[in-house]
Amino acid sequence: MPELPEVEGLARFLRAEAVGSVVATVTMASIAALKTVDPPVTALAGLSVTGAARHGKFIDLDVDGLHLVFHLGKAGWLRWYDSIPATPLRPGKGPIAMRVRLDSIEGGEPYGFDLTEAGTKRRLAVYVVRNPRDIPAIAALGPDPLAMALPEFDGLVRSSHAQIKGVLRDQNLIAGVGNAYSDEILHAAKLSPFAMADTLDADAVRNLFDRMHEILAGAVAAADGKPAKALKDAKRSGMRVHGRAGEPCPVCGDTVREVSFADSALQYCPTCQTRGKILADRRTSKFLK
Repeated sequence: MPELPEVEGLARFLRAEAVGSVVATVTMASIAALKTVDPPVTALAGLSVTGAARHGKFIDLDVDGLHLVFHLGKAGWLRWYDSIPATPLRPGKGPIAMRVRLDSIEGGEPYGFDLTEAGTKRRLAVYVVRNPRDIPAIAALGPDPLAMALPEFDGLVRSSHAQIKGVLRDQNLIAGVGNAYSDEILHAAKLSPFAMADTLDADAVRNLFDRMHEILAGAVAAADGKPAKALKDAKRSGMRVHGRAGEPCPVCGDTVREVSFADSALQYCPTCQTRGKILADRRTSKFLK
């Protein structure tokens, strides 16, 4: 799933490439992806793109005061075209959910982007709204982790009676961190993903806060300036433990381990994070704390 650094990278890319363009057409190939009806997507035609922003994992294109907002879900992505295909979309066929065709005020070939989604679980969501906060999930977002101060983070963490990985991933508490970057942050902070948040002392919370800023700011910097097609590979190459089960930990050399869930998995280093203990798979036994 695209998370804060990749979504921020996409927002910056769209700010550079799309702002100043005029929306020619917005075509939905997947009606299920469109979550709003008023204003209709057709209302965007003829309006100018004036801004691109991020709210957690949501991307927000400001189109003359209307907002085209989308969340890429677990397997969605943005495919940019310097010259957009003229071939009509076939609704319900293939991975494309939406196509936005843009025109330059200076003329030339139309360009733009598709939103695509792989797999069978359709979670990509598109909204056209007058205010991004009209979208309930955006209105409920917690603070952006890169904008938080330590006292706010400390109060949030130490008042949460939940496992720390879940706290980092809860969008109503902290906006933008998902499965991959929570693994990376906890590895850097040398914390078990199943440590209870409200048992962490002030030093542990401060270290977690510093590592969170370090990991996310570094990933945002690495994504900055990259074209949309390069952002996913940049994310994978920057991971130390996430997605690397069976490989040696780059810090201590121990084998990176995995805990599997119904539709996801986490990775961690036993030596760095759990004092050598192997976390049991929830499907067969209780977690080791």
